[in-house]
Order: sequence, then C-alpha cells, then structure tokens
Amino acid sequence: MLKKLFNPVFLFSLILMFSICIDAQINNCSNIGIIRGEDYPEQIREKLTELCIKEAKEDFQQLLDRGEEIAKLTDELEISFAKNNGFTSVDREKIERVENLLKKIRKDLQADDNDDDEKESKPQSLLEAVRTLKEKTSDLFEELKKTSRYSISAVAIQSSNTILKLVRFIKKGN
Repeated sequence: MLKKLFNPVFLFSLILMFSICIDAQINNCSNIGIIRGEDYPEQIREKLTELCIKEAKEDFQQLLDRGEEIAKLTDELEISFAKNNGFTSVDREKIERVENLLKKIRKDLQADDNDDDEKESKPQSLLEAVRTLKEKTSDLFEELKKTSRYSISAVAIQSSNTILKLVRFIKKGN
C-alpha cells in the first residue's frame, strides 16, 4: 500500500524539481523573457532557445577575452615598471583599464563586493605588487580557461578579488 502511494508522490516531486531547475536556467537568458506568458509555436521557441545558447557562448567568450586582455596588460605593466622604475601616464591608464575589466569579470562571475577576506598580506613594495599582479592575473586567466559557461569558479572569484586589491594598492602607491 505504501509503495503504491509513494511512487506517484516521488515521481511528481521529481518532475517538479526538474522543471524548476530548467525554468531557473532559462530565466538567465534575456531572449526568453520575450515569450513569458505567451504560447508560441515550437519553431519560435526553438529559435529563441538557440539565440539564448548563442548569447551564453558569446558572454563566456567575452569573459575569456577580458581575462586575456588583463594578462597582457599586466605583462606590459611589469615590463614598463622594470624599464622605467615607475609608471608613466600610459601605464596609469592601463591600470585603470585592468581595474575596469576586473570589475566586469567579477560581475560576470557573480561575485559580491565583500572585502572581508584579509588573509592575503599586502605587498612590501610596489615592485613586489607588480610582480604579484602579473602572477595572479596569469593564474586568473588559466582558471577562466578551465571553467565552462555553465559553472562559476570560486577560485576565479577569489583570484579576481586578490587582483583587485593589488590594483588598488598599486594605484595608491603610484
């Protein structure tokens, strides 16, 4: 008797759980919002789903491109700092660009603005900060390449937080 009652309840709850998960994933796409509450033909729904997938791929590629640009900019900053023993006005613009790109990456990774993590010690000098910045951005870019568009990397969020703190330290010290 209990098995007969349990099976339909279990199946219903399982179906309900999967439908909620699928609905949550679909809600992330801006194109799907167009058809909410409307009953469109299957071909239109398929096309909108394809557009949603394409948008997600483009967003992920943009995330990777930002990570690559940050890595290149920090390489250039390290070379320039070693050469000039300081930063030029062009370097300051690059630092601003790195900070803006980091904020966009953190937003894409759905990181919050929590600055409570003070485990990382502050660099002792500007030279050390620049070297650490280069290392951490390389690590961030490698971590971004490991992730997929379906996942959120806690390591990438932590790395981006650390890099943002380093950039702010460099801006203060410059």
